[in-house]
Amino acid sequence: MKLQGLIDILHIDHQLINRKDLNQELTGVTDDSREVKEGFVFVAVRGYRVDGHNYIEEAISNGASVIVCEEKLDHLSIPFLQTDNCRKALGLIASEFYGNPSFDKIVIGVTGTNGKTTTSHLIKHLCEKNGYSCSMFGTIDYIVNDQAVPGIQTTPSAPILQRLLAESKDDIVVMEVSSHGLEQYRLEGIAFDYCVFTNLHQDHLDYHSSMENYFSAKSKLFYMMKETGEAVINTDDHWGEKLAEQLTEDSITHETVGRRKTCDYEIIQISPESSSAVISEEKREVTVKSPLKGTHNVYNTLQAYAVGRLLGLTPEKINTALESFQGVCGRFEMYRLENEVTVVIDYAHTADSISHTLETVGSQGAASITHVFGFRGDRDEKKRKDMLEASVHLSDAYILTCDDLNTVPYDQMIETLEMLQSSSGEEHGRIIPDRTLAVEEAIMNSDKGDWVLITGKGHESYQQEFHYPTTSDKETVEYIHSRLKEYEKI
Repeated sequence: MKLQGLIDILHIDHQLINRKDLNQELTGVTDDSREVKEGFVFVAVRGYRVDGHNYIEEAISNGASVIVCEEKLDHLSIPFLQTDNCRKALGLIASEFYGNPSFDKIVIGVTGTNGKTTTSHLIKHLCEKNGYSCSMFGTIDYIVNDQAVPGIQTTPSAPILQRLLAESKDDIVVMEVSSHGLEQYRLEGIAFDYCVFTNLHQDHLDYHSSMENYFSAKSKLFYMMKETGEAVINTDDHWGEKLAEQLTEDSITHETVGRRKTCDYEIIQISPESSSAVISEEKREVTVKSPLKGTHNVYNTLQAYAVGRLLGLTPEKINTALESFQGVCGRFEMYRLENEVTVVIDYAHTADSISHTLETVGSQGAASITHVFGFRGDRDEKKRKDMLEASVHLSDAYILTCDDLNTVPYDQMIETLEMLQSSSGEEHGRIIPDRTLAVEEAIMNSDKGDWVLITGKGHESYQQEFHYPTTSDKETVEYIHSRLKEYEKI
């Protein structure tokens, strides 16, 4: 990409730039001054903790050829382009630099509070079982050309995302889309073929401040589709219904999944026991069986089914593909232990997702349910009381423990747990701050036929060290299970 092309993208008056520089070839783009090499464009993004404008001189010393910034900096020794929004500029520049790769693929975006990861994995599985190669960017990992690397963020930064899209030789790209990614313009320059809205529940209000702002951020995705693009909306969710009405008003093509007779995929009946649904589609009744337990996963499966239908797959091919789905790491992962106790690990971290997960455990015939969970430091505090109330209502016993502390001191988090427990007015819960000891207590005090549900972390690694030398809930369960087997031998 040449400097003239960069000027054209940002719609900046080229008279500000010496004409001899306009044909200069640019070799890369980044918002991290440490990554700058000779010939790079450095975009000075104002972050929430760091301001890129403070690193312009470092970028120049590392070889930057052009600076994109929000201030007029006539003193610089290299050309600068002033823009109103560096975040948006970064996305547009990265897309252009890598040849606008989203236009050469089928790109599917999945957004919502709960179910993004599961729905994305289901879509990827359906595609691959029906002959498509598939890249995926999500919470757990990024998969490109059948190679996986751990995910840094649900939605990676614009330069990383555009580079990976350009490197992908796959037919389809499935992408989890976070509200933060949309608000921070990480997806700027990407054009989607299909977009999915799962649901919206209270979360991230420490960032968005209100549900209306949160909804507004999510809805941006549906205005980033190609002219031929189509959306899939869960209208049994209040916010999904609102989104469908909004898209109708704006003449944006979409299909709906829900119980209303007007839905494109009308849900006639859901069977929680068999995790299946009977739907009416184009005047034909079809039974869709989810490979995952729980009514919430039936909805995830139905939305994946709808995407499959938009891709031209038959109901028979979709149902056949679903039969071989093996589940998602950290999403309702089940373990049968030596003492005939069942343990479930799940990522649930909102009141709604905790309720769904506990209800699913209860529907499996659990004799008793012990719920182990905590709260993340520096995250939406408004949802904590509702999370605890969901656990009190649907579990037989709960153990409050530590999740990620982030910047919150340990003692302060313990005070928070004690305050929440005392305000609940319930006596069937206790506090065990060490997460590994909390899991051990729940398992060791459960009997045959009991279930233990551990929520909040899912696939994620611990950020703190605990009593046992484990780094995740899965490792902790396996470690305690091994000790349990040794105990049984004595």
